[in-house]
Amino acid sequence: MRRCSVLAALLLAALPVQAQPSQAQPSQAQPSPAPRGAEARAAELDRLFAALRDAPDEAGAALVERRIQALWAQKASPVAALLLRRGQRNLAGGAPDEAVEDLDAALSLQTDYADAWLLRAQALGAVGEPAAAARDIQQALRIEPRHFMALEALSQLQEDRGDLTGALRSYEAALAIHPHLRGGQQRLRELRRRAIGDDT
Repeated sequence: MRRCSVLAALLLAALPVQAQPSQAQPSQAQPSPAPRGAEARAAELDRLFAALRDAPDEAGAALVERRIQALWAQKASPVAALLLRRGQRNLAGGAPDEAVEDLDAALSLQTDYADAWLLRAQALGAVGEPAAAARDIQQALRIEPRHFMALEALSQLQEDRGDLTGALRSYEAALAIHPHLRGGQQRLRELRRRAIGDDT
C-alpha cells in the first residue's frame, strides 16, 4: 500500500478496545453495566473528538490527537501492545511478512483492538493483499468509527485501486472528524480535482 510506511510511523501505540460482551444468564434482562473507568474514558473521548473537530489550528489539533491516542492506549493489554510495537518496527524496517505475523498474534489475543487491525491492513497492503487490507480497515472502523487514521488509510487504498470517488468520500469523512490532518486540504483538493474535476 502506498504511503504505508508513513501511516505506520504516525500510528502510535494507541490501542482502542471495546469491551467484550459478557455471557448473559437466561434470567438476565439487561447487560452488565460498563465499569466506571470505561464510562469515564468514553465520555472523555466524546469531549476530545468535539475538541478535535473545533480546534483552531494544526498545533491545537495535534495536542488533542495525542490525548485521544493516549486514551486508546490505556485499553490495550500489555502483550497486545508489545506485539503492535514489534509489528510497527517490522513494517518500518521493511519486513511486512513478519509484521503480519506479529499482528496476527496481537489480534488472536485482542480482537477488539482497532490499531492492530489498521496496522495489519498496512502490512497486508505491503505484501500485495489489498482486498484483505480493505477488510482489516473496515474492521478497525467497526470498532472505532471515528478512527481518522483508518479513514485516511482507506482513502489511500481506494485511490491505489482506482476508486477516486470512494477515496474522496473516505477522506472527507476523515477531515470531518479531524479537520487539521497534516496535508489534509492539499490532498482533498487533489482528490476533488481527480475525482470530479473540481479545482477549488
